[in-house]
Parts: sequence; structure tokens; C-alpha cells
Amino acid sequence: MDLTVSTTSIPFNVLVILVLGQLQSSVKLVGGISTSLKVNDQTTFHDDATISRFLLRLGHLLDEQQTSNQREASLVDALLLKDVSVASALVQQKQHAFLLSDNIGLVDYLAWSVLVNSQQQQDYVASVQATNVIQDVLTLQKTVTEDCAAATVASELAPIPGSDPTLNPLDVFRVRIANQLAKVTDIDPAVIYKAIDIPRQLDHGDFALALPRLRVKGNPVQLAKEWAAAFTPVDDYILGATAIGPFLNYRINTRLLIKHTIEMASQRVENYGSNTSGTGKKAIVEFSSPNIAKPFHAGHLRSTIIGSFIRNVYVANGWDVIAMNYLGDWGKQYGLLAVGFARHGDEEKLRQDAIKHLYDVYVQINHDAENEPTIHDEARAYFKKMEDGDEDALALWRRFRDLSIAKYQEVYGRLNIEFDVYSGESQVSRGMEEAMAMLESSGLLQESQGAKVIDLEKYKLGFSVVQKSDGTTLYITRDIGAAKERYEKFKFDKMIYVVAAQQDLHLKQLFKTLELMGFDWADRVEHVNFGMVQGMSTRKGTVVFLEDILDEAQEVMHDQMRKNEAKYAEIPEPLRVADEIGISGVKIQDNSARRVKNYEFDRNRMFSFEGDTGPYIQYAHARLCSIERKSGLQVNLNANTDLLTEEGALNIMRTVAQYPDLVKSLMNAYEPCNVVTYAFNLSHEISAVFDALWVRGAEPEVADARLLMYWCARVTLGNAMRLLGLRPLERM
Repeated sequence: MDLTVSTTSIPFNVLVILVLGQLQSSVKLVGGISTSLKVNDQTTFHDDATISRFLLRLGHLLDEQQTSNQREASLVDALLLKDVSVASALVQQKQHAFLLSDNIGLVDYLAWSVLVNSQQQQDYVASVQATNVIQDVLTLQKTVTEDCAAATVASELAPIPGSDPTLNPLDVFRVRIANQLAKVTDIDPAVIYKAIDIPRQLDHGDFALALPRLRVKGNPVQLAKEWAAAFTPVDDYILGATAIGPFLNYRINTRLLIKHTIEMASQRVENYGSNTSGTGKKAIVEFSSPNIAKPFHAGHLRSTIIGSFIRNVYVANGWDVIAMNYLGDWGKQYGLLAVGFARHGDEEKLRQDAIKHLYDVYVQINHDAENEPTIHDEARAYFKKMEDGDEDALALWRRFRDLSIAKYQEVYGRLNIEFDVYSGESQVSRGMEEAMAMLESSGLLQESQGAKVIDLEKYKLGFSVVQKSDGTTLYITRDIGAAKERYEKFKFDKMIYVVAAQQDLHLKQLFKTLELMGFDWADRVEHVNFGMVQGMSTRKGTVVFLEDILDEAQEVMHDQMRKNEAKYAEIPEPLRVADEIGISGVKIQDNSARRVKNYEFDRNRMFSFEGDTGPYIQYAHARLCSIERKSGLQVNLNANTDLLTEEGALNIMRTVAQYPDLVKSLMNAYEPCNVVTYAFNLSHEISAVFDALWVRGAEPEVADARLLMYWCARVTLGNAMRLLGLRPLERM
């Protein structure tokens, strides 16, 4: 049997009979909105009195057929009607210690059940309540009520796709709001969850729900009023709902927000903000991809920084990521370089700085070719030997390639960027041959003046040339082969090409060709483009080499650091720190603009310690580290966070709580500027309270709470910086 009792109006008469009849083992008891007893699939009782009479017979508590019991039976009938005046009158008129005799019995327990919540006959009520039976009844009531409350909270926290209250402190509240409103409206909680926003202005609430986003019928202003009126708090998390126009605004318990945020940050530390949404999925991110034997120039800076950022975003969202550098390491230009090295090469210079020397050789041989056109014929002949597998030709090419990769790795290490795979055009042979065979057999190829092309005009993508009239292949042919080989090897769920916007047409042609070739993974490839850096030049010449930019940044930052002799003396590795600050300036300026926008390279802003710059973010992190060092305290993860009552402390913790949302949202548009903005906002919130919320000199418990707050802010700011590829500094 299933017995549901109302937890808002506990039927004590029913519970009394359950305890007296020792029926708990045969009746499944739960709390609910109204009282009912389900005996079998056909019979359900809803009235308290009816249920009580049924349980009386079941527990053999009263034999109404015996004449001696008729007085008791009549009193039981009267008391089951729960009339307080009748019960009070019976107690008033009693002739014994209890209603029927000097011994307490069923009638007394039922009389107690009627009078317990009234203000009448309190002495009698107290004497009955002192018995073991009523104490068992009260224990049963408490258990049912608590179980019901727990079940209600559990239902408010029913899982919603895309949410994770265990990793995201804001989801602790959003899931409750969504599930609670779903009960009132019958709207899918997942739809409500996605529509819940954090308003820019918190005057009206901590969370806001714009009803038009739910796409429900009816006047959203009127619906907001009705739904706000229907809100009933079930715990201490969501404190209230108010309607303002078509918006439903919710107030939350910010004390619990701070508590959950600190718990999650302290449990996960450098993993705080990350999630597991991409578990089991694999991504390839191809980025940087310079041409070998040439210096790493400013043109590759954006692909390198943005590509590394996208890799970090996918990792933070639980994906298995392969960072791939697809080098430009094949073609006639390497024949030209070999011819040039034979004329102008210097082994000593090659050992000292291979990339710079090879670049100088390449420039010189191109200059020579202006007066000696036959040099290009020599270059083509040399490259033909490479294609034919001539070992001497390939040995020199491999040497140039290995020296280039070694130099690039040095620069990448300085930039805090790693690659899992160094690939290149030279390594695509089998895949390219198979791709050409597939294109031939598919009927996609057409002849055009001796060349082979794919007509993509009906897709507004023009003609794509895959083979020249002399039989040589082009970039797109190698790209098709490379994509095919990568899927066969890695079985990726997503492959991203981080390439400048100038290559938009090329990549659209590539993706459409893969689709027309029938690859079922063609919809898993994606191009992430970006605008160009304008106005870049160095003091050392017109050619913009990345190392020159980084060296200049390091020099400027080092000069700035030496102006404060006391602080400078405390830094163990000042040149390394200066380099990190300089790289932060370069990266933050690059990441401050939307990806697709061109931006003006501004040395003064990049190298400045003032305003919203890379050095400012590093300084905010180092200052937080300084608070920990100078406090003389260990971070107490069990500090009383209820003492963080100031508005500035709440602002910091609200921003920290938003970080997991930010990480998840980055999968939509891959915008590093959103992380830059977040890091600046958090840094500003921290800076605003430094002078007011001190740790040293505060009361011990307050000091512990504030230090824990600053520690959580440092952890979160550091995580945002690492997402951008920065190394957070502890001193500067």
C-alpha cells in the first residue's frame, strides 16, 4: 500500500494510527501535497477520516462489534472529524486522568492529534505528547517532511542537458529556476535554462528571463506577473521572483553563491572553469604553418596566437585535441633555395642562425634571378629531382627543414605554445594520389586549357584548379589529400583550419569539394579566419620578424622594471619576467580585437603598464600573489565566507562565478577578446577593493575569509590568462 500524507497539513490522526498499529512496515509512506491511500490499482482513499478507519481495521485497533467498545468507537468517530471544539469539550468534561480511564489510549492520542496545533487544553496536550507513542509520531512526521523537502529540492535540481551544477556555480541556481518554472508552465526545463541570463544591471534581480525567448502563446507581460505570483521558495537558494514588463527576475541567496563558487574553485584550482562536455571527442587544430627556411614573421603571429587559444578552449571543454603545424615545406621555392645556397651559402652562418642565413640566401637568389632568368629553370630542375626522390637533393632539403623546425620550436617555446604534430605538404603523397583518383572517378574534374578543374560556379565558388597543364598539383590537391589522411589516421570529430581571411575562398572550395567527393566527415571541417595586423614595423628594418618584436618588448619592459630598484631586486630572473610581460603585451593587444577585424599595431599601448594592457593583467595577478605572501597566513579553505559581506567582495565573487559560463560560451565563436574583457573586468574588481578589504590587520576570521576570496580570484584570473596562452607571474 502507498500512503501519501500532506506535508503542509500533516494528518496526525493518520500517523497516530500508523504508529499504534505498527503498520509502517506494510505501508509505503511519502510526503506530498495532499493525503491519499492507494490500496491497489483500483482503490484509492482521499479523505483523512476514511483512511484512518481503514487503517484502524487493518491494525486491529478497535473492534466496534463489541458492546464494551461502543463508547470508544463513538469518540473515535467524533475525533476523526477533527473538530477542535468537540475535542476540547471532551477534555473539559473528562472524569478520569484520560478520556476513558486512568490509562491513556487510542481516544487520547486522537484527541491530541486534533488539539496539538490549537491553543486549547495545553496541559492535556502536553501530558499526551510526553508519551513514547506521540514522540514516535513526531519523529515520523519529521522524517516524512524532510524526505519530501529533499525530494522537492532534488526535483528542482533534475539534470538539464548542457548544465552542470557540480562544475558551474551559476548552474546551481539556474537549474532550480528552470525546473521550478517548468512545473508552473509545462515548458521544457532545457528551454527555460537556455533563456536565463545575468542582467547587466542587478537592480531588479540576479537572474533575468525574457519571456519572448520562450516563444509561448499569450501576453508576456501578463504571463510574467502570473508566473511571479506562482513562485514559492522551496529552499534557501532562490529567494523571490518579480515581474518587470516581459521579464521575470529572480533574486538569489548571494551568500550561497559565494559559498559554492569558492568550493568549486578550491576543489578544482587550475581546472576551475573547465567542463567535460567534449569528453570522448577528438579535434585537430591546424595553425601557424609557416614556410620553412624563412623567419617567423609577423604575418604568422595571429594564426599562432589564435590557433593556440582555440586549442586551449577545446581542451577546457573536455576534448582530446591535436595541435598541428602544417609547414609549407614543398615546391619550386625549395629548388630556388638550394640553387641559392650553392651560390651564397655559408656553413658558419648556417650554424649560427640557420633561419636568418637561409632567408638572406633566398632574398639574394631572387635578386639574382631578376638578371638571370635561367635560375628559375635550375630551380625547377632541382625540385624535379626532389620529387623523383634524388637522395642528395632530399638530404639538403631535410637539413633545411630540420633546422627550421628547431628554430620554430625555440620561438614557440618562448610564446608558450606547443604542437603535437609537425606535418607538411611534403608528407602528403599517398593521400593526394588517392584524392586525384577519386576526383577522376567521381566525374567532378573538367578539362580547361590543359588543366584539370572543378566547376563550383553553381555554389558561387568559381572554378577550382587541382592540376596545372604541366601535370603539377596545387595547394587544394594537397589539402584534399591531407584531410583524407588525417581522418583515416585520427578519426577526428572536428578539424579546424586557423587561416587568414584572405584564404576564405580557397577553404570554401576545399570544403565543398570534400562534400562533393562524398566524405561523410566533410561537415566536420571548419575555417576560423581572422583579420590582419596593420602598421607593424621594427626599429631594425622594414622586414617584420616576430623575434624582433618580442626582443623589443622584452627590452622596453626590462627598462620599465629597473625604474623600481627595490622591487627589481626581489625578482629572481628579471630578464625572463621582462620577456613574459612583453609577450603578454603582444598577445593581449592581438587578442583585444574581434578576430575578423584588422587592427593597428600600437607599440606605445602594447608596452604600456597603464590602462587595459597585457602588463596590467600580469600586474593584477602578481599583486594577488603579493597579498598571500605578505599576509603571513595560509589560505584556509574552510574560512567563514559569510563574513564576505561587502559589495566589493560580492562583485569579485560574482565575476569569479561567471568564469565557467565564459569557457563554455567560447565554443560558439572562438573569440579571445571575450576572455581578455573578462580578465580586465576581474582585474578591475580586484583593484577596486585592495585599499578597503585588507587582510593584514583585519580580525582573524575576517582575514581568513578575505584571503580565501583573493586566492580564488587569483586562481580564476590565472586560468583565464593560461587560456590566452600567458604564463601568470607571481612577481614583477
